[in-house]
Amino acid sequence: MTITITITAFEHSPDGGKGLARVRWALEEVNQPYDVRLVSFKAMKEPAHLALHPFGQIPTYEEGSLALFETGSIVFHIAQSHAGLLPTDANARARAITWMFAAVNTVEPPILELANAKLVEGDKPWTKERMPLVADRARVRLKQLSTRLGSADWLDGGFSAGDLIMVSVLLRFRSSGLLDEFPNLAAYVARGEARPAYKRAFAAQLAVNAPKA
Repeated sequence: MTITITITAFEHSPDGGKGLARVRWALEEVNQPYDVRLVSFKAMKEPAHLALHPFGQIPTYEEGSLALFETGSIVFHIAQSHAGLLPTDANARARAITWMFAAVNTVEPPILELANAKLVEGDKPWTKERMPLVADRARVRLKQLSTRLGSADWLDGGFSAGDLIMVSVLLRFRSSGLLDEFPNLAAYVARGEARPAYKRAFAAQLAVNAPKA
């Protein structure tokens, strides 16, 4: 008996579907079929969804009796359960998992802080002085990552779940212009976006938000 994987996505994404598609991308990379249940902002705060995600957010992942939330956890589960996103060598596998954690715990927080400073605190009197400091903190992380990546195509040998999460995080930097300061990171992101699985995932996400005829 085949168990269907079901994930959730915004019924109407605030950015028109131009945002991240990490879980879709992971499932496409490992060639696993899945269904998508679209949820509204109202539904995300209702008991049925809160039973899946206690913080009223997306995505969620359901597979039989298993229900998961948090993107990193979901991608980790997918990578562990299906070949294609984690190396078979134990040490390389551990390093790929480390890069997943580094992406969400070390690289992503500065860009989220930068985004909040612009969108949430943009009208505050201290914003003009604070923004350069926030941008510099993000720039430090990008410089460190750029140095580590060097001229390599991927973070540690072949493409892995670590790269999937890291590329997704770096995509957040694009609108700030900071990514353009590091050509090797910009090229790294472009390689991720060029993967057929990414293209399928992103196209599916955009299709949900396409204007209805």
